[in-house]
Amino acid sequence: MIEDVGSDEKDDSGKDKKEDKIKQKYIAQEEWNKTKPIWTRNSDDIIQEEYGEFYESFTNYWEDHLAVKHFSVEGQLEFRALLFIPRWAPFDLFENKKKKTTKLYICHVSIMDSCDELIPEYLNFIHGVVDSEDLHLNISREMLQQSKVLKVIHKNIVKKCLELFSELAEDKEKYKEFYEAFSKNLKLGIHEDSTNWRCLSELLRYHTSQSGDEMTSLSEYMSHMKETQKSICDITGESKEQVANSSLVECV
Repeated sequence: MIEDVGSDEKDDSGKDKKEDKIKQKYIAQEEWNKTKPIWTRNSDDIIQEEYGEFYESFTNYWEDHLAVKHFSVEGQLEFRALLFIPRWAPFDLFENKKKKTTKLYICHVSIMDSCDELIPEYLNFIHGVVDSEDLHLNISREMLQQSKVLKVIHKNIVKKCLELFSELAEDKEKYKEFYEAFSKNLKLGIHEDSTNWRCLSELLRYHTSQSGDEMTSLSEYMSHMKETQKSICDITGESKEQVANSSLVECV
C-alpha cells in the first residue's frame, strides 16, 4: 500500500512545506502446515511406514494393513485414490446399515466420510480416500447419485481393487490370509457384478481331493487334470471334514 503522509519541512516564509513521502506496507504470510495429504504425493516417494501411520490414524485399527493400492487417473477425468485392505473382517461386515469406509474428497477438501456411490457393496471392506478434481465442492448427495463423473470413478476403483487382489494372489501366504477374511465378499461379487464376475471367479480357491490342506484355483486344478478326466465333480458342505466324510465322495 502506498500513502502520501506529507512532511514537517518549512519554506523561507516559515510556513510548512509539503513534500511527497512514500510509505509502504508489507503483509508477511507464513505457511504453518506444509505437509501434503499422503494421497497427493508421488507413490515412489512414500515408504511403507508412512502408509502404515496413515492407515492407523485413518481407521483407528491397531493392526497394520494387509495391502495398499495408491494410484492416480489423468486425462479427461482426474482423481487420486489410496485404498487399503485390512487384515481382518469386522463383525458387522454384512449388516445392511453398515457404512462404507471410503471417503470422498474434492480438491483436497473432505466432502463425505462414507460415499456409497464410490464402491460396490461386495467391496465394503476396503478403506480408502478418493480425491477428485472434476466434481463441484457444493455437490449434493442427490447430484452425486446421478453424476457421470462418479460412475467413471466407481468403475476405475473396482478395476484397481481387482488388480490389487490379483497382485496379492502372487504371494500365497498373504492371499491365504486375505481369502480367509474376505472370500464371502468375492463370492458375493460374482452374483452382483455382471461385468467383472469372470475376473472374480479366478480369485476363488477350492479344496480338492488332491490338494490336502491347501486350496487351489480352478485354472490350477484344470492344468493338473489327467487327459482321461472329462468332467469336474463339485460338492459343498459346512466344512471340509463334512465333505470328506460324505458318501458322495466315495462314489466319485
